[in-house]
Amino acid sequence: MSDLKKTKAPLTTITYDRKKIKEPTGNIYKAIKIIAKRAEVINKELKKELDQKLDEFKTEQDPLAETFENKEQIDISRFYERLPKPTAIALQEWLEGQIVWRDLTNEDLKEYK
Repeated sequence: MSDLKKTKAPLTTITYDRKKIKEPTGNIYKAIKIIAKRAEVINKELKKELDQKLDEFKTEQDPLAETFENKEQIDISRFYERLPKPTAIALQEWLEGQIVWRDLTNEDLKEYK
């Protein structure tokens, strides 16, 4: 797995050539489904990582009673906010050929049952 923080994915919306996206599968809908599943995984990984880092700042105090802001906590949150969206990362990985996938036909499914 690549380091998600070092991705070359764009931060803004750009237009892609759909022929390049569908090329590996031959079907744009299959390609989008694979990219979407990878984006879900990336989103979960980033959320888990962020939650773990923010858990270090938890205290036993009542959250409403806490009036100060932790600069480190804010910096961590801002860093994750500035990362490209999971869909942009997944699409970049797809175009670079970094996503491994298998096309299970009906015959293949019978073997795994």
